[in-house]
Amino acid sequence: MSAAFSPLIKVMKNNYDRVAGFYDMLSKLVFGNTLMEAQRSVLHFIPEGAKILVAGGGTGAILEEISQIRPYNIDITYIEISQKMLDIAKRRDVGKNNVQYMHEAVESFHSVERFDMIITSFLFDNFKQDNAEIVFKNLDNKLHSKGFWLFTDFNVENKPGKFWQKWLLKSMYLFFGILSDVEAKKLPDTEMLFSKAGFKTVFQKSFYSGFIQSLVYQKP
Repeated sequence: MSAAFSPLIKVMKNNYDRVAGFYDMLSKLVFGNTLMEAQRSVLHFIPEGAKILVAGGGTGAILEEISQIRPYNIDITYIEISQKMLDIAKRRDVGKNNVQYMHEAVESFHSVERFDMIITSFLFDNFKQDNAEIVFKNLDNKLHSKGFWLFTDFNVENKPGKFWQKWLLKSMYLFFGILSDVEAKKLPDTEMLFSKAGFKTVFQKSFYSGFIQSLVYQKP
């Protein structure tokens, strides 16, 4: 069956080529260093000699953060659908780690390799629920049993005084929907996906008054 008609692969949008040149500056303008701090908070789970899949890595700042903790002997497969963001990522200092850069959509990534760890930072917020499930299943199949999934993304709390989170998220979806054709209009239920697959939460930390969450899941 061809990819165009495969039930496991859908054509995705979510390409950040138009904003690649100013994405990091924009994120710092809105969130300061919080986005990077949230991603950095889970990196201490990376063991020596790990084989890592970074899915939807953006401009590659996470590569420099990994090299600060593990400067050598880490094998990283780095997937990014935006060619312009991938070009920026290739210029990052990765220490003596081995990085394989792949210009590809996460949902269509195929590999016979299995990874010790998967890192997804602000990836799932791009997808509608059904496509998020496709992405999750594809990545889950690439992770070793007992492997770790380092997950960072936005979060909306249904609590008094947290209405601003919905408005900020809505504004972000409007902005990136226009410039990057982001398909989602609301966050998918990723907690349900991890729970149904039997993952165990081993670490959790909130940032930006709960609007950003970093979690480490372990596969059963």
